[in-house]
Amino acid sequence: MQALPGILIIFAHAMPHASRVNRAMVEAARKLPNVTVRDLYETYPDFHIDVAAEQALLDGADLVVFQHPLQWYSMPALLKEWLDVVLEAGYAYGEGGDALRGKGYWLCVTTGSPAAAYREDGPHRQAFEAFLPQFRQTAQFCGMAWQPPLVLHGAHQVAPEDVAAHVAHYVALLAAYPGGADPATAPDRAPA
Repeated sequence: MQALPGILIIFAHAMPHASRVNRAMVEAARKLPNVTVRDLYETYPDFHIDVAAEQALLDGADLVVFQHPLQWYSMPALLKEWLDVVLEAGYAYGEGGDALRGKGYWLCVTTGSPAAAYREDGPHRQAFEAFLPQFRQTAQFCGMAWQPPLVLHGAHQVAPEDVAAHVAHYVALLAAYPGGADPATAPDRAPA
């Protein structure tokens, strides 16, 4: 019997108790046998990150999921701090820095705005994909395999049945990794 791939979810939400979608996604993912959820705001409320512990978790993962709400077109502050200190030279990049090479990088985000807001005539003035280069470049720089992002737009306005469908789709994709369904086929996926 082949071992299940190790999946590490790096979850960053400053107020998970106020989140319908991200909280439900994490609760459902925790039920999978090969998934480890690292709740950064719960683990590091003081922002003092245990680099060795985080790197040990990464070492055991085949897929690293970065799950968070999109905030000001980027990531929550603690996740940025995590990237700054955990993905250090000699570990994640540079000479001898190949610890993440070949591991999957999957961005799973929610937005407050509906998908229609991400176009030239919308309030964000660009397609959603225009806000992804820093994420994609991080994956590339660390030698990780970029997976198509899973995005739920307008998370505050989504009907409960659509939240349930999104969560079920997320869990199905995690359970099927590495050869399962394509996140790009999700109905709530941002248009390319």
